Amino acid sequence: MLFSRMNTQPNLQSVWNLPLTLKIRSRTNKQPGKFTPPLFHPNVYPSGTVCLSILNEEEGWKPAITIKQILLGIQELLDTPNPDSPAQADAYNLFKKDKTAYEHKIKRIVKDNPAP
Repeated sequence: MLFSRMNTQPNLQSVWNLPLTLKIRSRTNKQPGKFTPPLFHPNVYPSGTVCLSILNEEEGWKPAITIKQILLGIQELLDTPNPDSPAQADAYNLFKKDKTAYEHKIKRIVKDNPAP
């Protein structure tokens, strides 16, 4: 599955790969996907796994959560990082200490990975 940021600014549009593994009959969720390659983002672990409460069995996962809700949650998280749930130290520290530098770094990454 390809993921794009919701941000409509042309210089921030990019597409990222997120392979999904879904267990349709399972009542548990075992992290449905990882970004490949991993993203520089406060809420994406260096492995590429997304840190989002609805993907975590101990926090917010419920069997009634739909694929659409998961995908919208991930897409919103890409545009609006959650500083209360850091997963990647470098991205988190830059985001917290200097949001302008963080946005510049994101713009450079997006420039190197343009939308097709």
